[in-house]
Amino acid sequence: MATATLHLPAGAVTVDAAFREEVARLSGQPLELCFQCQKCASGCYPTQEGDYTPNEIMRLIQYGARDAVLRSRTIWLCTSCETCGLRCPNGIRIAGVMDTLKQMAVERGITPAGETGPMFHNLFLNEIRAAGRVHETMLMLKYKLKTGNLFADMKLGWQLFRRGKLPLVPRLKKDPAVRRIFERAGGQE
Repeated sequence: MATATLHLPAGAVTVDAAFREEVARLSGQPLELCFQCQKCASGCYPTQEGDYTPNEIMRLIQYGARDAVLRSRTIWLCTSCETCGLRCPNGIRIAGVMDTLKQMAVERGITPAGETGPMFHNLFLNEIRAAGRVHETMLMLKYKLKTGNLFADMKLGWQLFRRGKLPLVPRLKKDPAVRRIFERAGGQE
């Protein structure tokens, strides 16, 4: 089995012993069961763009490296596809852990420098909160306006529009269950 090596800047890790317990409690996942088999990393396509692999994030959590984890690009690149959780021999839902880490970072106002992932995350949640579903066209319009990067993906956007993936009229139906979910979760704006 290959060994993972974490590459951290010197002095970048401040150990927070309560961090692992906090993440485990909030995510409901048995983090102590991760034994670094790296199966989660082998199926993770955003790994190439991130600063850590999913197993390295898990190890950093186990070490209590709160700042390194919450400032990481990797947590914002996770699409919650659940491939990692399906591959985990111990049944750890790593996507759930990543969602928890995103929420913890948002609550603390931590954003990796130059990253738009946290902003997209908030826009996405606000769309669901407001309408019960996501209207993709409106979400992308808001995202493009906030980033000021209006024309970078114009060709792709046109292709998606032509295929009906970016409808002009939303297919939204308010669902009171969604409102209750946000209320139970704390309804953070």
